[in-house]
Amino acid sequence: MINFQEVTKHYHNHTALRKITFSIEKGEMAFVTGLSGSGKTTLLKLIYLAERPDEGTITVAGWEINKLRGKSIPILRRSVGVVFQDFRLLNNRNVYDNVALALRIRGMKDRELKSRVFDSLKIVNLRHRADSYPDALSGGEQQRIAIARAIVSEPAIILADEPTGNVDPDTSAGIIRTFKDINTRGATILIATHNRELFRNTGRRVLKLDKGNFVGEETV
Repeated sequence: MINFQEVTKHYHNHTALRKITFSIEKGEMAFVTGLSGSGKTTLLKLIYLAERPDEGTITVAGWEINKLRGKSIPILRRSVGVVFQDFRLLNNRNVYDNVALALRIRGMKDRELKSRVFDSLKIVNLRHRADSYPDALSGGEQQRIAIARAIVSEPAIILADEPTGNVDPDTSAGIIRTFKDINTRGATILIATHNRELFRNTGRRVLKLDKGNFVGEETV
């Protein structure tokens, strides 16, 4: 589902990733970990085409990233949902409209859109918050709304960049349970985090980065 072969990414005089090779299988839930500056965010950006590799090849959901141009890029991005650490919710829109936005941009009919939005909110246990605005939500609730927004298009792949960085430990555990639930529904999930407590005793594969280098993996 996700395959990196000898991938390198440079920023000016800095090498963010150096000859990275790994694969994530379809339906797998895995973690990528490392200290700040290890390359986790850059790795995710390469998957959803916010950045391009300087060397190597990347394949995502059957698409070879290096060869994608123009109209093909939005098609690939429909296969990838992204959850950001800072939520990126629109404060002037309620929860329903935040989750529905991507579907509206795609021109989905109201009846199907409504069903998709409420189904996504039900998965994250926040259907009752549909009319609320982000400022009225806790940090954990905002993050779960961000997850609902990422899954509403039913993407094959979910990427999460430090998804528990702004919430307390109990809320973090709940968010990981939500990702596990989404994974059981068939989505492939890759979570970037520096917090080892998130994946401890999960039985999931953990890819380790250090200063842009892939330094191994473990199952914990």
